[in-house]
Amino acid sequence: MFLIEGDAGTGKSIVLNSIFNEIQLLSRQKEKKSPFYGMQNYLVVNHPEMMKLYKNISEQFSYLKKKDFERPTTFINRMRKAGKTADILFIDEAHLLLTRSDKYNHFEQDNHLEELIQLSRITVIVFDEKQVLKFKSCWNRELLQKLVGSYPVQTYHLTQQFRVQAHADVQDWISAFCHKIIQPMPAKQTFDFRFFDDAQSLYDFLCSRNAEYGLSRMLATYDYPYRLDGQDHFIQEGRFYLRWDRSKPDEKLPWAERPDTIDEVGSVYTVQGFDLNYVGLILGPSVLYDAATDGIRIDISKYEDGAAFAGRDGLTDPESVKERIMLNAMNVLMTRAVHGLYIYAHDPALRRKLMEIQAERDYASSRATKSSVPEG
Repeated sequence: MFLIEGDAGTGKSIVLNSIFNEIQLLSRQKEKKSPFYGMQNYLVVNHPEMMKLYKNISEQFSYLKKKDFERPTTFINRMRKAGKTADILFIDEAHLLLTRSDKYNHFEQDNHLEELIQLSRITVIVFDEKQVLKFKSCWNRELLQKLVGSYPVQTYHLTQQFRVQAHADVQDWISAFCHKIIQPMPAKQTFDFRFFDDAQSLYDFLCSRNAEYGLSRMLATYDYPYRLDGQDHFIQEGRFYLRWDRSKPDEKLPWAERPDTIDEVGSVYTVQGFDLNYVGLILGPSVLYDAATDGIRIDISKYEDGAAFAGRDGLTDPESVKERIMLNAMNVLMTRAVHGLYIYAHDPALRRKLMEIQAERDYASSRATKSSVPEG
């Protein structure tokens, strides 16, 4: 077992993909010198948008085949039926694997990872506990160790931030906010971090960023109704009125890479695992200012992602798990941007608080600029 851990943006998927590509090259070279020659290796990920990305990458290299990449349930059912095992199995986003049966998705066993380990000689796992988003994928450190602890394990912790090109104070601010703490706003820097008091103004500004730099998208917490019924569903915040991302499983490009999605609002399921240049994020009705703590409060009742909370059997404290899932989702959304993050809050009190700390930051920055200018 090889376990690769790290926060969002530390390059876990890049490492996994690089290793997989190199080993697949060695396994399919005409020369039979490599010990990897002839091995049957696979990469699985329980994320339809990332599966599109991997299959698109495979078209760029002759030694990669589309059949090398599969969703975990498909892989498990196929290998069980054939009575086969993989030599090396690479598992990206293992925190999205199912921790219980899901007959709707044709998974009848108890745990994706347990099944995948049994179907491989060597297993390489990418895992981040802070990206768990559903009850039926309710991972924690104890469960992971229970499954991998009986095998020889080498663990690698990735710590360098590659995605968010910001100073540590921005990363610290985001981390604190996702722990319900509002810190003073980070100093101005190359990474463009700011708050807006009008969602439409945010969107207009983001569109200008997209026109200039590309890969700039609106995102929102899952606090607005959405159903897979073939219809468009909209997010409205004052003058702002834009549809949720449309479900297009047959599209070759992932949502984040399609030019037309500048006219949509992405969810955590759309963008998890992807990089964007600039992000406009709407914090919906579930994210509230808490005057008593001068931080934020999470209102579980306002969360519209019913599927995330389906299947609570076996959870000792489902309410606290719900809040953890919502904070995890917010952390995923806030860590997509490479060059800039713009935030609008639905809650008026939270919006005022964010605008207040931004004004304090701007005033301090202005004072510092004036004091550095020599007199005369």
